[in-house]
Amino acid sequence: MKLGIFGGTFNPIHYGHLRAAEEVQAKLNLDKIIFVPSGNPPMKDRELADARNRYKMVRLATFKNRSFTVSDIEYKKKNKSYSVNTLKELQRHYKGARLYFILGIDAFIDIPNWWQPDRLVMLADFVVISRPSFKFAGLSSSPYIEADNNILKRLDSGKIESYKTALAGGRNIIMMRLTPIEISATLIRKLLYQGKSIKYLLPEEVESYIISNKMYKLKV
Repeated sequence: MKLGIFGGTFNPIHYGHLRAAEEVQAKLNLDKIIFVPSGNPPMKDRELADARNRYKMVRLATFKNRSFTVSDIEYKKKNKSYSVNTLKELQRHYKGARLYFILGIDAFIDIPNWWQPDRLVMLADFVVISRPSFKFAGLSSSPYIEADNNILKRLDSGKIESYKTALAGGRNIIMMRLTPIEISATLIRKLLYQGKSIKYLLPEEVESYIISNKMYKLKV
């Protein structure tokens, strides 16, 4: 079984997240994408909604897709959540499965600052996906991969869509260019603060949940 592990704050989840998961699942022929909303992340943003609401929004956003499922592995933790521990627990739960850890370019660049990064890169194959304002060429300085800078530039230019190479620790890393979608959780929160519409940026079920629970200082 091949499982994609898609972690994040999802603050809130939106169509950019969902489309990325859909494309990764299709391109790698994964059996499932497991969304893992963070519970109490090590570096908490002051604008972060509580874990319960974020978990519920991810459930609402994904329940119609049979290839998507949601894990409460971090949501239920009272202590801080670290990706290295999450992947270990998922390995135990899905014995024999091959895990693909999905994250954006910006997150992968920051991996050296994560908890136990040397162990983390040994636990799963990594899928690094394109993100607005970030370039794959920026990965050339990463201590965890040996990438051909010319190929990274071809990814950035759109001449190729993906590039697979070795990841430190014996696993693989797949860099993947996805359909660019200029939607961000930051933008959605900003619109809500301003009392503006967020329609068509995220699923209707999530929009309704945000409005009914008066989340993100909604001014309506």
